[in-house]
Amino acid sequence: MSDYKLLIDGKMVPGDQTMPVLNPATEEVVAQCPRASKDQLDKAVAAAKAAYPAWAATPMEERRKLIIKMAEAIEANTNELAHILTSEQGKPLADATGEVMGMAGFFRYLGSLDLPMRVVENSGDRKVEAYRRPLGVVGAIIPWNYPLLILAFKLPSALLAGNTLVVKPAPTTPLASLRFAELIKDILPKGVLNFIADANDLGDHMTKHPDIRKISFTGSTATGQKVMASASQTLKRITLELGGNDAGIVLDDVDPKKVAPGIFEGAFQNSGQVCLAIKRLYVHESVYDEICNELVAIAKNTVVDDGSKQGTKLGPLQNKMQYEKVKAFLDDARKNGNVIAGGAAMDRPGYFIEPTIVRDIKEGSKLVDEEQFGPVLPVIKYSDKDDVIRRANATTYGLGASVWSSDIKRAHEIATQIEAGTVWINKHLDMAPNIPFGGAKQSGIGTEFAEEGLAEFTQLQIINGPPAA
Repeated sequence: MSDYKLLIDGKMVPGDQTMPVLNPATEEVVAQCPRASKDQLDKAVAAAKAAYPAWAATPMEERRKLIIKMAEAIEANTNELAHILTSEQGKPLADATGEVMGMAGFFRYLGSLDLPMRVVENSGDRKVEAYRRPLGVVGAIIPWNYPLLILAFKLPSALLAGNTLVVKPAPTTPLASLRFAELIKDILPKGVLNFIADANDLGDHMTKHPDIRKISFTGSTATGQKVMASASQTLKRITLELGGNDAGIVLDDVDPKKVAPGIFEGAFQNSGQVCLAIKRLYVHESVYDEICNELVAIAKNTVVDDGSKQGTKLGPLQNKMQYEKVKAFLDDARKNGNVIAGGAAMDRPGYFIEPTIVRDIKEGSKLVDEEQFGPVLPVIKYSDKDDVIRRANATTYGLGASVWSSDIKRAHEIATQIEAGTVWINKHLDMAPNIPFGGAKQSGIGTEFAEEGLAEFTQLQIINGPPAA
């Protein structure tokens, strides 16, 4: 498919402008994408606002049925959506297929939840009921690393709660989202769900828009700070899922051969372009050399290529800006550490970087202190348990972390002391729609997934009256 359009008020419409979308494996143009003007964003918000009263009044069971129909549409078009996703995002086709299937799974699970009325008190003096009411128009801003999956983190819960939406995918990965919009446009009443695409120029207008009542944003902490400042002008509700500098802590009792594959996957999945990938790996001095050697062996046997080619394990970085940022981290790694695998951009078209392992590096270097968001892992030596906990927590981020040990009780004791929204034991990146997810410190505000995530798309209303006669 090459003809993409925006979804505004139930109709697929061309953008007032167009913009090219590149394949990051070839740097060639995949398609010309419609680019919305400010006027088109305003029309999308107006359509969502007009559709809101009837959608909010639609019984939840009816809304649920339509969300499940959307899941069925995703499943019926998995192959097409996955191919579009690989062409614009770069990830291997198997991973893109997994993302589309995960998207459908999130729609099905989040669409199955409920918002029951809760009786707070029913005494001789009063009856107090707590209701969860929809907010109105929600703006969803989606990043480029998992364009469809992260859309599914937000959209089903927002719709189920009775809100209407305006969705803005990332400028470098809008195509699969726009194709999804076309597939489901006739499932929902017009105006309930709208998709625009921009060149990173409409986000500020969206976050300031007086008719949008909530922004759900996934992206960098720096942009999240801007979203929060912008949304404050109208006191919008916000959910922010932001950056991370996740620490993995490897204790002295591990079997290096056993844990290395899980650590590598936790750091390098999606070419390291995961907000809660392992970004820093702390390894006890007694197993440091062995862990480094095991990670090097895996890195050297990992196939890095165009995501459309059979056998590819890691694709390119998604866009040129991120590619250049990661190259700067490689410069820092060579200066402040010992590069033992990878360490270079690949000499070919596309934004390819070799999976890179860096040892003998410490805090104070860019690679350890900042979020690299790419296939470069610093491996840091430690000797003392209390010291490594302090070092893991010495960051403004607090998204995820993991502890690796043969002794689950010992690992659990350390996990409770890590300042992060999610801490895994002997795994990393194990996520599911029934498990609440959110960041501590500057890694975010609010929660996604499960009942807690659904509640974020609602306003609590208390009705306090006399008991029924």
